[in-house]
Amino acid sequence: MDDEPDETLVERCREGDRSAFAVLVGRYHRPIYNAAYRVLGNAEDASDITQVVFMRVTERLDDFDSRYKFFSWIYRIALNESLNLARKHRREEPLEEEDELPGARDTEPDWNADRAELSERIQKALLGMNTDDRAVITLRHFSECSYREMSGILGIAEKTVKSRLFAARRRLRELLADLRPA
Repeated sequence: MDDEPDETLVERCREGDRSAFAVLVGRYHRPIYNAAYRVLGNAEDASDITQVVFMRVTERLDDFDSRYKFFSWIYRIALNESLNLARKHRREEPLEEEDELPGARDTEPDWNADRAELSERIQKALLGMNTDDRAVITLRHFSECSYREMSGILGIAEKTVKSRLFAARRRLRELLADLRPA
């Protein structure tokens, strides 16, 4: 069942197959959490949003149009929920020390410390950006979405996606200017 296409699993979910939904959750839990974390910068909020997203999926599964990719649909829900929470809290605060970036551990202590410091700097810079900038950077660079997928998720033209991404990258580069080698 793990190798079944999303569309087949969605159809089975619509017919009441809970195991098909469990496969979808397993398949998309981490990408949804990571996207929420990159937008919100808080592990607890990202976890909450991930749960909300899967609740929304169960509530709106009949609204999913199978002509489109399930990934784009669920990712759009995740991004919208994350952006709504970010706007609600108007939180642009730096990470607390106990908030660890996912995947920031490795076996080499010095390398791990450098990597964690760099990750924290990038996350702080992202949190210093507006939510639209964070969204396009997260989708492209952390979730590795194509311009077409980003267009579908954000509900804007591909040209607009490219333009926003170009401007967001420029602003991020300015925020991280001190990291450039001399």
